[in-house]
Amino acid sequence: MDLILASASPRRQELLRAANIAFTVRPAHVPEEHRPGETPIAYSTRLARDKARTAWNGAKHPSGTFVLGADTIVVVDEYILEKPADDADAARMLRMLSGRAHQVITSVCLIGHGVDDVRSETTTVTFRDMSDQEIAEYVASREPMDKAGAYAIQGIASRWIPHVEGDYSNVVGLPVALVYQMLTVHGAL
Repeated sequence: MDLILASASPRRQELLRAANIAFTVRPAHVPEEHRPGETPIAYSTRLARDKARTAWNGAKHPSGTFVLGADTIVVVDEYILEKPADDADAARMLRMLSGRAHQVITSVCLIGHGVDDVRSETTTVTFRDMSDQEIAEYVASREPMDKAGAYAIQGIASRWIPHVEGDYSNVVGLPVALVYQMLTVHGAL
């Protein structure tokens, strides 16, 4: 079996390696634009499927080849927080998350010959209150800049997160247990 990861995310790659799931990388670049009226879960699901299909359609694949696409978003009060555009955007997002719970949704799509399976995992993350100085220092660290919701749970931001309800790896960027289940069900492992 051959698994292609349609993502350049080092975090997703680390998670798959840690779970001893072999893969190759073929990033799929698709426009990430939220459509009017699209729910957060529908948006994340559409992007995961678009990424997988883009990587799948790029070449002919022998039987036993699968492509895995994924998309992670952070949702607070139905607002979708993706990767921050700049420092001010990162600070804005962190102020929205400070002192409250939010959801992290990762949708994953597995495509192969006769397989087009898309599923989602939702994890609730609680932030403690962050001071303006903490937010400014965290943004200055540059850690938030390429992360959905402007934080990395596995990094500096862990100091502000006292509670996680659900799959931790989902918050990092890939719900490993769900991916393993999908790979197993479809004979990709």
